Amino acid sequence: MQYAIEERKLTSDYTHRSIEHEPRRIFVEADDVDAAISQFVVQSASELVSLTNPGRGRESIATVKKDDSVYLVRVYAA
Repeated sequence: MQYAIEERKLTSDYTHRSIEHEPRRIFVEADDVDAAISQFVVQSASELVSLTNPGRGRESIATVKKDDSVYLVRVYAA
């Protein structure tokens, strides 16, 4: 199954506040949401902080940390 993953930068250690920018969107092939986010974390050299799976057919929300920044990640079937 194909999943869309949107990544939006939330904070930076340098600014300590919210940062607005356009989300980055990628598509991955995976068996489920967990596999999709795991693949994304490995590809982006990030660390998974949290993951919420609200239910079948709805988007999952994760936070990941990379270097000095935290990102909000939305995962949903494409």
